[in-house]
Amino acid sequence: MRRSSFYLIRLPRSIPNSCFVRRKSTSTWLPKPPPEPSQRVSAIVDELSGLTLLELADLTEALRTRLRVDQMPVVAVMTPGMPLGGLPGGKAGAGGAVAAAKEEKAEKTAFDLKLESFDAAVKIKVIKEVRSFTDLGLKEAKDLVEKAPAVLKKGVLKEEALKIVEKMKEVGAKVVMD
Repeated sequence: MRRSSFYLIRLPRSIPNSCFVRRKSTSTWLPKPPPEPSQRVSAIVDELSGLTLLELADLTEALRTRLRVDQMPVVAVMTPGMPLGGLPGGKAGAGGAVAAAKEEKAEKTAFDLKLESFDAAVKIKVIKEVRSFTDLGLKEAKDLVEKAPAVLKKGVLKEEALKIVEKMKEVGAKVVMD
C-alpha cells in the first residue's frame, strides 16, 4: 500500500497546542489609493464643489443641451419593505408593463424560425437546407425535420431570418418567423 505524502503525525502530550496556533499579523492590508487626477480635472472638481444647488441645476441643463441628451436616465432605488414591482401602495409594475409592451411592439430584432410543414417529396432537400444553416448533424437534422412543426433556430437577426425563409420556400418548406 502506497502512503500519501499527507499523513497525520501524533505529537506527545507534552507539547502544548498553543505552539501551533498562528498569530495574527501586525501589518494591516490597505487598498491601493486611486491615482491622482490630472491638474485639469482637479481644477474642474474644485470649481464644481463651489457651486450652489441652483447653479448645479443650470449646469446640468446646459450639459444636456450641449451633449444632446433628451432624457435623464431613471434610477430606481429599493427601500426596505418596497415590493419588487414598484412603489409602495401603488400597482406593482402597471406603468412599466405598458411601456415594455410598447417597446416590444416597436421593432423586434431577433426572431425564432419555426418549420411549419413541407412536402414529403422534398424531405431530403429540406434536411440538407436545415443542415446548411444550423450546426446539426445528419441524424439530428432529420429528427428535427420529421417532428415538424418545430423550432429550427432561435435568436436569428431579421436579415438572416429572411434569407433562410426564402431558401426554405424555394426548397418547398413553410417556415414562419416568430
